[in-house]
Amino acid sequence: MQSWLLWLSIAAVLGIAELMTATLDLLLLAIAALAAAGIAGVGWGVGLQLVAFAATAAAMITLVRPVARRHLTSHPQLRTGVAALIGREALVLSPVGREPGRVRIGGEEWSARSYDPDLLIPAGTRVDVFAIEGATALVHPREDPWPN
Repeated sequence: MQSWLLWLSIAAVLGIAELMTATLDLLLLAIAALAAAGIAGVGWGVGLQLVAFAATAAAMITLVRPVARRHLTSHPQLRTGVAALIGREALVLSPVGREPGRVRIGGEEWSARSYDPDLLIPAGTRVDVFAIEGATALVHPREDPWPN
């Protein structure tokens, strides 16, 4: 059997094993076996084939694997649900203070309390949503409510 066929067989076995385990490591070794098959296909000796396999495998595991793992395990930065409301602008519909009032966030009406319990925010004021507690938005005015 020619050596390039042996390396292709090793790459195929590693590729199939990768499909069954989904670890990414076997795929990187299969790519290294393909590199060795390429060296064998050119007609270079077994020693160079082993060096090509070892060098490619080492490069893949040290360079490609950490980047691929980071991309596979990272979470998207997309905020959804109530977390997406934090930081948004709202319009006060009824006075907001220690007692809940109403605000419009986007097109939705929410109950709201002032983030600072001693602050009364009048209707018509633009506020920022600081937090969401249950179904109540905690808001704070965009500009200072006290005259200078």
